[in-house]
Amino acid sequence: MVEYLTREQLRRSGGTITETASILRKAASRSPAGSSFLSHSSQDVDILPAAIKILEDHGAQVYVDKKDETLPPTTNRETAAALRDRIQQCRKFILLATANCKDSRWAPWELGLADGYRRTPNIAIFPGLDSLSDRTWAEREYLGVYDRVVYGQHANYPNPVYMVWNQTNNTGTELRAWLQRP
Repeated sequence: MVEYLTREQLRRSGGTITETASILRKAASRSPAGSSFLSHSSQDVDILPAAIKILEDHGAQVYVDKKDETLPPTTNRETAAALRDRIQQCRKFILLATANCKDSRWAPWELGLADGYRRTPNIAIFPGLDSLSDRTWAEREYLGVYDRVVYGQHANYPNPVYMVWNQTNNTGTELRAWLQRP
């Protein structure tokens, strides 16, 4: 059985304050070329380092725009153009999807760009739920088009693993293998 992660589970796996600051700094200073772009709501900074850590523990080179000093200090047209370029350069696109994303001005736009550049096999939704019983928002509307980063057991894997799960076909690809796939 596969499971989405809760915000609390993500918070617990993020590390110390020093570790999380280091994780964010490295991801923001990384070149987007060939990386995995991790889109997120700015309101989810508490779980962002944990999502980065999980992805990097499975072989990703994660880029996030949080604290990217090459972006303009205030969002504007230049920001949009830079983000468009960064998304186009990345190999994979992952949306850290939380309830905050639906109110974000940037995350849905970034997902739409990624869909045009990467197509669905290279896009995944990484749900961060407020509680395990609160799954409906993560499966609604356009988010339902994309595979999910989940944890659990699946017929393809004898032990629990992080995987990219296609809920329609009930198939999973181990996260490391998905990140390495062109």
